[in-house]
Amino acid sequence: MKANVYAINRFFALAICAVLLIAPRVRAQNLFEANDGSGIVYQYTPGGVQSTFASGLGEAHDVAFNSAGNLFVSSADGILEYTPGDVQTIFASGLESLDGLAFNSTGNLFVADHQTGAIYEYTPGEVRSTFATGLAGPDQIAFNSAGDLFVADQTGSSITEITPAGTKSVFASGISTPYGLAFNSAGDLFAGSEDNSAIYEYTPGGTRSTFATVVSHPFGLAFDGAGNLFVVSAGINNGINGLNNGNIFEYTPAGVRSTFFSGLGISEGDENAGLAFQGVSLPVPEPPTGVLAGLAGATLLWWRRRS
Repeated sequence: MKANVYAINRFFALAICAVLLIAPRVRAQNLFEANDGSGIVYQYTPGGVQSTFASGLGEAHDVAFNSAGNLFVSSADGILEYTPGDVQTIFASGLESLDGLAFNSTGNLFVADHQTGAIYEYTPGEVRSTFATGLAGPDQIAFNSAGDLFVADQTGSSITEITPAGTKSVFASGISTPYGLAFNSAGDLFAGSEDNSAIYEYTPGGTRSTFATVVSHPFGLAFDGAGNLFVVSAGINNGINGLNNGNIFEYTPAGVRSTFFSGLGISEGDENAGLAFQGVSLPVPEPPTGVLAGLAGATLLWWRRRS
């Protein structure tokens, strides 16, 4: 009897190990920052260790990852594409003043042209079309889960919502000089206001609340896989007021702030500093209940045969 109990325990231990092996795993998420004034793209480990991913760019405004893990950077040199191995190519050129970048669910890249007030769409094959026009200084952009594009319309002091069909509407107004945009997992939109030095949170219905008011000149916003919000805050007066000429702040979902990295070397005059996280999940099968049921059934069958 003891031998049977020992064998069953060992079987269950092996079964648990098998489930853990096929379960989805979250890998470390490195954070990337486009540093406008220096023309550098920085990479940060989850512990806040900074390294230079790319340099020598003619400014660096925003960053975004596609599903293949390639990094795209909007800069004065055009839209640059970097493979995970840091091989650089020019994805697109010839636009006036590139700012925000975002990918939709089908893998098309959208880019805001601040000077012309247009949003352009690029297929993975680099075919360009005009998605929207008539915006007053579009800056950062972000998609919600329904595929609607949200645009921080800087000059218009508003946030514009554009449906996949291209229909525009004003989602929020009265937000002075909006810059960074990011959605959390619940579908709430977070927006940084430069002039008000605030981060606002909007419900899907457009109801606004103030998430944080202690950030100076918030630019890029990005959420990690745990739901923490990361914000690039430009320094003022060369580091006076303890800002150290630019920080990346981290906020918990409850709004508790900590300093992720300090000393970015940017100031309020740079006006661009985009953030993006690398991929979150490994491409492995989910552990469906059928797997557990199969293991349980195999265990029962094995036990009956042993009995």
